[in-house]
Amino acid sequence: TPDATRWRSSTYYDHVESSSASDIAWEWLRRNEAYDLDFEAWSRNSTTADTLSIKSASDGGCDFPVDPLLDVPVANIFWDVGLDTSVVLITQSPDEMVVPGGRSGTTFEGALNTDDSGNGLLRSGDSAQRVQFILTAETRADAPLAAVIPLGLDGFDRVEALLQLLAMLHGRIIPSDTRLTRQQRTRQRKMLRAFDAHRDGATQQHHGRIEHELPLLEPDAPDQRERQQRRQHEEAVGQVEGVGPGDGGALRQGDN
Repeated sequence: TPDATRWRSSTYYDHVESSSASDIAWEWLRRNEAYDLDFEAWSRNSTTADTLSIKSASDGGCDFPVDPLLDVPVANIFWDVGLDTSVVLITQSPDEMVVPGGRSGTTFEGALNTDDSGNGLLRSGDSAQRVQFILTAETRADAPLAAVIPLGLDGFDRVEALLQLLAMLHGRIIPSDTRLTRQQRTRQRKMLRAFDAHRDGATQQHHGRIEHELPLLEPDAPDQRERQQRRQHEEAVGQVEGVGPGDGGALRQGDN
């Protein structure tokens, strides 16, 4: 799992404010101890732990063994197309949509690079945004292509992902991911930071003061804490002194 001590730096979570829903899903998955253990077990038996070569339906809907120490910008994450509506499924264009001459107007050989399973990531020029796509079996990037959009309600999210892919391919302004509102991203940022603080052993008070940039309280010196604990113990003993079975079996505090 990622280093939990970094929760003290607010800037470490700045990227969440512009992250896609899929990227935030990775932030949570990489903090999952069960996933961390699964990755360690897999990497001990593989010499290619940085590749995307296996499929595990139990790893949070992702199609990969990705090192949980990798941050979003460098982690090549392939999600299950059936679970993540931001994945664009690309197939051979039907004959009815091919322009006269036998080819579509544009092909993307060299742009839509994939692994052996047909998975690929298309990144924006500054790599700040990316879209995952999958080429169906026997589909070639140098052939006329079309995207598959189901007509269910999740089709709206898939159309949004397709618009992002088209903008990257054609050099247009890339629309933002609207599956999360700005308020939801801010909440996710706060939740991730609070979770990291908890993993680091911080108290709620300590986390709250760091989060709101308040001065930290000086911890009591060991001898002061010891005196306070002794005094509390003596007061408790004094309150129950003389109480026994004849008093009804109940401790009555403050009775003299």
